[in-house]
Amino acid sequence: MSSLEKLIPDLDALLPELEEVYKDLHRHPELSMYEYRTAKIAADYLVRYGYEVTREIGVTGVVGVLRNGEGPVVMLRADMDALPMAEATGLPYASDVVTRDEDGVEVSVCHSCGHDMHVTWLMGVARVLSENRSTWRGTLLAVFQPGEEVGVGARNMIDDGMLDRFPKPDIILGQHVMVGPAGTVGHRSGTILSAGDSLKIKMFGRGAHGSQPQTSVDPVIMAASTVLRLQTIVSREISPLDQAVLTVGSLQAGTKENIIPDNATLKLNMRTYDEGVREHMLGAIKRICCAECSASNAPRDPEITTINRYPLTVNDERASTRLAEAFGAWFGDRAYETAPAAASEDFSVFGRAWKVPYVFWFVGCTDPQVYEQAKAKGKINNIPSNHSPQFAPLLHPTLRTGLETMLCAAFAWFGTAK
Repeated sequence: MSSLEKLIPDLDALLPELEEVYKDLHRHPELSMYEYRTAKIAADYLVRYGYEVTREIGVTGVVGVLRNGEGPVVMLRADMDALPMAEATGLPYASDVVTRDEDGVEVSVCHSCGHDMHVTWLMGVARVLSENRSTWRGTLLAVFQPGEEVGVGARNMIDDGMLDRFPKPDIILGQHVMVGPAGTVGHRSGTILSAGDSLKIKMFGRGAHGSQPQTSVDPVIMAASTVLRLQTIVSREISPLDQAVLTVGSLQAGTKENIIPDNATLKLNMRTYDEGVREHMLGAIKRICCAECSASNAPRDPEITTINRYPLTVNDERASTRLAEAFGAWFGDRAYETAPAAASEDFSVFGRAWKVPYVFWFVGCTDPQVYEQAKAKGKINNIPSNHSPQFAPLLHPTLRTGLETMLCAAFAWFGTAK
């Protein structure tokens, strides 16, 4: 009997408690870098089960250390933050939280990315491993990270001395709830998540009355032309054999229909899978924005600032092979090789900083019947995905599967106690 098989009764007994934890976290989401309540729940839980706990790392980050004899150091990571958007799932435990963001703007908040599930998974695994120390040997780092949605949480923890304050991991493991049949796990070697860059571009014009456009330099026309031109970067400058996405998600200008404003602001996001492609696109964005401003006779060049940046998530080949074998042995055909996703994560910041291998994978959360019906109709893209206001993971078996994947991965390194 494997170590994980011995823990099945513990998982069965733990599920009702974790379901309540999940629902509570879901009802009480917190914005990036303001995860004070969530962090306290996680930290207090780790204390209860014998971990050495350090709080407030990189503002709200939590690290729990459980030493259990000689053996590898395994780091398990969960992110804690929610999104500034209103929930529309209709769940009985849906969020109705409204707060103010860092700019003082009133926003709704909800867990439409699934980080509440991630926190619940890691809390459950932390308890199971603490209560079953005879099944493994080594040191566990349980890391609850803030600010993933804004791309600063992992870096904040690193900059707060994480590398010096805790044992260096031999492997760093993480997972994400995603659209896919609940009960399945998708893994792959190499690139699994794209690099992500978000930019803010402010364009300057000269304001005037709407009835006298000849006296203006119209930043609305400037911005509109730029939006259209930016779409040619992927379609005309990037090889069809390379993957890239560029989306302008925000265009803000003016206050009234008969006033030509002084400026306009674009916010865009790009995803790439190759550093050369990324650098080319960043250069092209600057070139196009400056050229459109010049063509409009703008009084000055645009201001281009970085909102956030996510590196590529590239799973270590040898570690991925070990993980694939473990998943295959435990889940059978419920474990499969997934394609890369066009999402981005700052999870790899930990592995890059420590210079150790890391592996990231996906856990399906969609009702299998709903997924198969959508697949048969060619409408998988119609299933509400992460960041949709209707995103609602199927609680069971998603909760159980995420516990099993994380434990299965940890045991691939901890092995069986001697």
